[in-house]
Amino acid sequence: MPKNRLEAFTDGVIAIIITVMVLELTPPDGGSFSALWSLRYTFVIYLVSFLTLAVYWNNHHHLFQIVKSINGKVLWSNILFLLVISMFPFVTAWVGEHHIDSYAPEMTYGAVVLVTNIMFYFLIRSLIKASGTNSEINKLLGRGYNKPFISIAGNIVAVFFALVWPPLTIIIDSLLLLLWVIPERRIELHVARRNKEAQK
Repeated sequence: MPKNRLEAFTDGVIAIIITVMVLELTPPDGGSFSALWSLRYTFVIYLVSFLTLAVYWNNHHHLFQIVKSINGKVLWSNILFLLVISMFPFVTAWVGEHHIDSYAPEMTYGAVVLVTNIMFYFLIRSLIKASGTNSEINKLLGRGYNKPFISIAGNIVAVFFALVWPPLTIIIDSLLLLLWVIPERRIELHVARRNKEAQK
């Protein structure tokens, strides 16, 4: 089964999710800068969510650079991944409205990030199984690839830190995002080496 349609569908869904988040931004009640300043937390959580989705998209793109074919399990793993990230506009708006007065919005936001990372890990595993033990993706992201586990463990901690101080969940998840800002270097080096050999 060709992978192109899955990649195109994923690109479209993520673009729509980001667009919905933009539409959730409402203008200030007044025409002054102080009115704009009152929305600072809304803009901060929007920026965090935008960057989070951008990082997911970037890593998803890199992941499929080393995949040649997919199957039904991969399709469903990808659908579940998209299902979870489609919740970002909702939790972003909720945190923006109630950023400090309650821990429930931040805990829910953290739970969405946690489940998204779990679904992305399941997507990696389904791609490995679909490609086989001798595949490029298994050699690069198979045994010994611990970055998803570090993220998931950190996300679990972040969810419960909302009980201490709600913004801590967003702060911890944002710091964990740094693990993924630069996509997997092993993939980039492998693809560059493969393209160089193909040109010979």
